[in-house]
Amino acid sequence: MKPSRTRYRVVTLAIGLAVLSYVQRVAISGAAVPIAHDLHLSKQQMGLVFGAFGVAYALFEVPMGLAGDRLGVRRALAQIVLAWSAFTAITGAAWNATSLIAIRFLFGAGEAGCFPNLTRMLSAWLPPRERVTAQAVMWACTRWGGAITPPLTLLCIRWLGWRWAFVCFASLGLVWCAVFLAWFKDDPGQHRSVNAGERELLRSSSVLARRGSDQSWVKLLLTPQVAALGLQYFCFSYVWYFYITWLPTYLREGRGQSAEHAAFLAVLPLLFGGFGSLISGIVSRVLPRRAIAFSGFLLTAVLLFAFVRIPWAGPAMVVMGLASFASDLTMPISWDLCVEIGGAYTATVAATMNMLGNLAGFVAPVVGGVILQRVGAGPGGWNFLIHTMVGAAAISAACWLYLDPDDAQRNRERRVHAVTATGATSASLKWRQ
Repeated sequence: MKPSRTRYRVVTLAIGLAVLSYVQRVAISGAAVPIAHDLHLSKQQMGLVFGAFGVAYALFEVPMGLAGDRLGVRRALAQIVLAWSAFTAITGAAWNATSLIAIRFLFGAGEAGCFPNLTRMLSAWLPPRERVTAQAVMWACTRWGGAITPPLTLLCIRWLGWRWAFVCFASLGLVWCAVFLAWFKDDPGQHRSVNAGERELLRSSSVLARRGSDQSWVKLLLTPQVAALGLQYFCFSYVWYFYITWLPTYLREGRGQSAEHAAFLAVLPLLFGGFGSLISGIVSRVLPRRAIAFSGFLLTAVLLFAFVRIPWAGPAMVVMGLASFASDLTMPISWDLCVEIGGAYTATVAATMNMLGNLAGFVAPVVGGVILQRVGAGPGGWNFLIHTMVGAAAISAACWLYLDPDDAQRNRERRVHAVTATGATSASLKWRQ
């Protein structure tokens, strides 16, 4: 029987949520200047506002990943989307630095667990050969969603003011949640649109998601593989968070661009990054994934080093866009490696990686604020900050000398075969008895 295509609707749902999460997350950077003006925030205070999201997101990642593994993706994602939509709307009610930092902390806590649970959802709903491609398309769309957010935010602010702009963004999450709860099922076998052919196609993908593991989740998280995976993602995120926090301010103050030009140029890293994720899903079918990730991070370091030496804003931002393209070649590979390592604990491993990544979401903007406050917001301060990003990219590249997705995939396939064989043997013994 020809398999049905219900799994592609699940991919569409995942992409829609991933884009929404980035639109709502990135909006704060586009609104940073009017927010800082209205609430009288210094650079260091604005850094704490940016960083509050990252530290909360990091703290709540593993608990929400475990919730997805134990309670199911449907229940976990519904809670996540409702929580973050509420705090996105409440962002518009902030009245000073303390209130805004608290609200952004709660927003980060609400959004925690989104991508680990999306990764678990795709691991159960897609055969192995389609997973990296789906991750590639999803991350490309998130980057492009983030790319259009600065000009979209600027437009909404001019029409509605920055306070009501956040309320507008929050309403989109409620629409997604209503569709998701009405249609999605955790188990593909229980969905009425899945035929026998598609159930058979997804049998090997869902076997470990339905069964337990012979290893505790704590021991799994303490393995060297998970440590290296988390470190490379921390350093990747340290670089990436510059694009969605300080970049618009850098373009206006460090490069002398107007608000309109800054909003336009700030699109480039996320725009180029989307193409990097998309290309990764294609080239990973023919090239070793380890080689792609190592080369991507090494090229990122080289391009960021060149960026600070280009005096013209336009060409410099093209180079930064290419650096983002190179680092985003690693995104689908990193997230799919969580499936290969995690198995039944896919969401937990992905949450651990993303926890460390979003810890960088706190560290990067706060470190940036401290550097700019103490060194100065002139070329020297900004260049020093970008050189720390060069070092972070180099560390990420070094981690991929150890990580090997192809070897992890072989190990996971052996685990799937062992679990399947054990289940068949148990069923046979029970029948004989």
